[in-house]
Amino acid sequence: MAPLELNFVTGNANKLAEVKAILSPAAGAASPADITVTSCKVDLLEIQAATMEEVTLDKCRRAVELIQGPVLVEDTCLCFDALNGLPGAYIKWFMASLGHDGLNKLLAGHENKSAQAVCTFAYCKGPGEEPILFQGVTKGKIVPARGPANFGWDPIFEYEGETYAEMDKAKKNTISHRYKALQQLRNYFAQQASA
Repeated sequence: MAPLELNFVTGNANKLAEVKAILSPAAGAASPADITVTSCKVDLLEIQAATMEEVTLDKCRRAVELIQGPVLVEDTCLCFDALNGLPGAYIKWFMASLGHDGLNKLLAGHENKSAQAVCTFAYCKGPGEEPILFQGVTKGKIVPARGPANFGWDPIFEYEGETYAEMDKAKKNTISHRYKALQQLRNYFAQQASA
């Protein structure tokens, strides 16, 4: 099978680095083909009054029309259980407005600090094709910020005693919501190759 090239639509260098690391041949299960991930920064309108799955599908459909080739898009959510899933798909704007301390203050009146990190990828082969979703969820809890503050909300999301920011990158790339979603993508390509 020929190498597969994915145009990952993102302007976030940290996300690009994680996706490349997770999909690299050394990172996991044997892949049916070499997967090359290139970054393609495209400004996409992001619908707001929708589920995370609808947001991701819509972004993918818009991206594939602009790029005219295979695309991979992602939407990441941070869902606080005590707030019925908020901030959810709006985490980017909550983070920009409130920061780590403000996100913690949202839970100040709640005993329940549990949260879910959710990553939804959509892959589309090209124009006229329907996107396919791959979703990963990691359960953890919200804590006061610990670790480097250079990647979104990583310092406040704790999984088994460590925040994402405190974790070694290689460790995070074996347990994260992004890893779980990309393993589904890898499995999809493996099934396609053996069909």
